[in-house]
This record gives sequence, structure tokens and C-alpha cells, in this order.
Amino acid sequence: MGICSSRTEQCRPRQSPINIQTRKTKYDSSLKPLYINYDPKTSQRLVNVGHCFNVEFDDSSDRSVLSEGPLASYYRLRQCHFHWGTSDRNGSEHVIDGKTYPAELHIVHWNSKMYPSFGEATKHSDGLAVLGVLLKIGEPNPLLQNLIANLDKVKTKDKECPFANFYLSDLLPKERHYWTYPGSLTTSPFLECVTWIVLQEAITISSEQLKHFRGLQCTSENEEPEFILENHRPLQPLEGRVVNGHQLFVSFW
Repeated sequence: MGICSSRTEQCRPRQSPINIQTRKTKYDSSLKPLYINYDPKTSQRLVNVGHCFNVEFDDSSDRSVLSEGPLASYYRLRQCHFHWGTSDRNGSEHVIDGKTYPAELHIVHWNSKMYPSFGEATKHSDGLAVLGVLLKIGEPNPLLQNLIANLDKVKTKDKECPFANFYLSDLLPKERHYWTYPGSLTTSPFLECVTWIVLQEAITISSEQLKHFRGLQCTSENEEPEFILENHRPLQPLEGRVVNGHQLFVSFW
């Protein structure tokens, strides 16, 4: 049995993820609180895409949106997915002051006010907004349990199953303070179209829950099994970018 990895090196001036050095972040008093409105009825399916699993949402209207914060428009919810590692010691894509978290949730949105489709939005610097949520080992997270209970249905690549009424907003931490910076997708083709919004407070996942992520395969049903044991991209250089903070950082570790 083999190991799958989505790690790919690429040198561009606006790449993600990064190490967020809190002492070098700039407090920006003009940043607004985030407006998050996710309708659980828009969740449609759970899909194994080969390097992770996605929860996909109906983005044909503005029923589930992210706006305010650093955003000048409203962005429709498209999908969410996780990144993780071979152990509980690493797995997050963003790193805080050199500290790596066990996993990271990415919630992907596209600028539906400016662009007619997700694909078109990826061609523009303001096309996507990704909300990043760090995960730390702790008590089992009951809001993740329904999702984890369905992973066996999508164990191999390209498998999918219906996944309705996912209360994604309830999964977010109570505190919504964040850092933001201009960046990129962290999977190929690494398009530099993302406004990153990384929440400062982490949510919990148990070690046992996280093990279920590593049980997914990046191979199809009739192929020799290879497991998705890590799917996080290496850190990228900041290249002179400024990371702005909605509030001064307080550790929630």
C-alpha cells in the first residue's frame, strides 16, 4: 500500500499557505466583523476528490454567503474540505508562529457579485474567499461526527453520497477574529485568486475522529489501495505581503 501526497513546489509571488507571524501582523481598524450566513439546506453531497473529501453546496443563488470583513463584495459558499497529516503533530496548511496544527478546514466561496461562475472567478485576484479554520486535538467534536460517520461511503476516489442539512456555521468557533492576506489556492494549479481569512481561534477534533480522515483512499475502487495520509502543501514565502489582523492575537491553544 502506498501513500498519497498533494505536495507540489511552485514559486510565485502570492502563494499559500504561509507562516503567520503574529508580531509582524498589522492591526487594521478598518476591518469589519465577518458576516456569515450558511443555509444548511444548501449542502448537497460528500465527495472523495482523490486528495481530500469535499462537502459540496448548491451555489446557484445567494442562500449561503460570506461578506464584510476584508471583502468588498459577497461570496457564495461553494464547498468545504480538510487538510491533515500523517500524525496528530502536523497537518494544517497555515502555521501560527511556527506552530503547526493537526488539521485545517477550508471553506471556499466565490465572488458571485462580480463574476458569473466559479470557474470565471478563479481567473481574477478577487475571485475567491477562503475561510481557514485550524483544528486542535481535544474533546470529540459532535458537529463533525455526522460528517465522519459518512466517510465510509466515500472511501475511494470519485465516490460520493448525499449529504444534506449540514450546519456548517455551527462548526465555526465562537470568536470570529481573523487574519487576512492575498494568496492562492493550495492545490494545483495554485491560482492566485484567493483572499484568505484565517480565524484566530481553533476548533477541536479528537485523535480518534482524525484517524477516519486518514482512512480515505486516493485510489479508485478497483485499484490497489493508497491512503490519503497527508494532503497539506508546504509553506510558501511571504514575498513582502502584509498580513492584517482584525484583532490583536490572543492564543486559544
